Amino acid sequence: MPQMAPIKWLSLFIVFSITLIIFNLMNYFSFNLKFYNKKTSKNQISTKILNWKW
Repeated sequence: MPQMAPIKWLSLFIVFSITLIIFNLMNYFSFNLKFYNKKTSKNQISTKILNWKW
């Protein structure tokens, strides 16, 4: 079985690293940040209290 030269391992590492970085950047910037910037007040938060009867 032939062995890979060190320059091939380096190029393979660089290609996979760039792919990983691009994939993470695309996932990070795909979110709509306007939704997360909305501030909720205490009046808008509704809580439901459940009383369990065993």
